[in-house]
Amino acid sequence: MKQTSPNDAKRRREEERTRWDMRDPFSIDVDRILHSRAYTSYTDKTQVFYLVGQQGISHRVIHVQLLSRIARTIGRRLKLNEDLIEAISIGHDIGHPPFGHDGETYLDKMCQEAGIGRFRHNVQGVRMLEIVEKGGKGLNLTLEVLDGILCHNGEISEQTLSPEGIHDFASLDSKIKEAKNGGNPIPGTPEACLVRMADTISYIGRDIEDAISLGIISRYDIPQSPRDVLGDTNGKIVYTLVEDLISNSGGSYITYSNDIFNALKELKAFNYKNIYLNPKVKSESKKIEVMYELIFKRLVEDIVAENDNSIIFHDFIDRMDTAYVNDHLPAEIVRDYIASLTDSAFLRLFNRLFIPEMPA
Repeated sequence: MKQTSPNDAKRRREEERTRWDMRDPFSIDVDRILHSRAYTSYTDKTQVFYLVGQQGISHRVIHVQLLSRIARTIGRRLKLNEDLIEAISIGHDIGHPPFGHDGETYLDKMCQEAGIGRFRHNVQGVRMLEIVEKGGKGLNLTLEVLDGILCHNGEISEQTLSPEGIHDFASLDSKIKEAKNGGNPIPGTPEACLVRMADTISYIGRDIEDAISLGIISRYDIPQSPRDVLGDTNGKIVYTLVEDLISNSGGSYITYSNDIFNALKELKAFNYKNIYLNPKVKSESKKIEVMYELIFKRLVEDIVAENDNSIIFHDFIDRMDTAYVNDHLPAEIVRDYIASLTDSAFLRLFNRLFIPEMPA
């Protein structure tokens, strides 16, 4: 399997200073993502379980770190580019709004009603890094990293994945349109294919451990077949899946064996039924949906009315480049602002907008 060469990396805007940098282009991208505002927000964004108030439960930052570690371990054995793997891994979920996939569903609904198209967290991740960061100027990441972030969707069950190539930013823009319309474009590099496959490895067992800690399931609830084939702890599951991918991947393919893949599909179906769609996990979801609706509508109204006392001006618009503000509709600005918030910041925003305060 041929790794992606940093010598072939492309940026939308050429940068003379990077030619003399001691780091290669993908290593530069790792550092740019790590030092971004969006990456910092990972520390207080939901992975699966929100408003649980319990230590030891995974947040989004743990997930991306686990993915980076797992994918680089596999990539090292397959002789792929580890810097590219790391950059895609740590950036892949940057587009997630507050409260995880539930928040994504609610923000998607608001965006469609506002007439600005669908909200997809993978598309938003590219937007955050290419357009929103650095006050609306973006980080100017490489094509290969942005393609991997766009095409990372680990929710889909795939036994085998092979890169289709990515040659220019016109191809990336076409993929973005496909993803916004509900499509799931194929990654352009073997490193991006690996991250997409490893995404499931990084969360499938960890989510089980979190659910057990919260009393949502017990270890004995795990179906017998996946327990026998993959194991019944996160450590065993991760090791089995990693070892299988390393043993079976090669040529131009990242692939699982038949037995391991069938067990993984059964385990993922178990997770969806018993964890992700469990009413116990969704107990506060309707309240969060109402909060999304109220906040989105209010902030759009504030921008249209040019209410520069609104929090969206103080916290977001006033620090953005003029070109960004002029090029985006009010609803698009609100979408980008809400998507950038942490869970706690979202709750504080709602309180500030709608909850009366006692005078000092």
